[in-house]
Amino acid sequence: MNEEKIRVTKRFTFEMAHALYDYDGNCRYIHGHSYKLYVTIIGAVKKNDSSPKDGMVCDFSDLKKIVNENIVDVYDHALVLNQKDSDKINVLKGEQRTYYFPVQPTCENLLLHFKNTLQSVLPSELKLANIKLYETEGSYAEWDINDQ
Repeated sequence: MNEEKIRVTKRFTFEMAHALYDYDGNCRYIHGHSYKLYVTIIGAVKKNDSSPKDGMVCDFSDLKKIVNENIVDVYDHALVLNQKDSDKINVLKGEQRTYYFPVQPTCENLLLHFKNTLQSVLPSELKLANIKLYETEGSYAEWDINDQ
């Protein structure tokens, strides 16, 4: 018999700035957002009477540690720029917590980067099912395993 799969979601918040290289609107300027990241994993409920984690897909604190170490702690209060943006890069040389992406640091590209990062570090018994990144209160990008 197949094990039933359960989805577990945790929300994270962090502050980050970015600018879009050669963009024709206001987003070409360095500006910040209060990002909200929703991470949903899917897995089987553990069935082990002798374990305190019996009945869990994943301990929420374990998921929190994975996401914080690989995303939130890295990008909180950071600046992300396109590596082609040499004018801003030259001004900011030596600044801490500045990251240069090979693509535009849009909400969509950041989401895909975070998705790839999490997929590479999640334990093998868990799968990333959905990831949602809110750039503003009313705007977000979403990746879902069922759309692939």
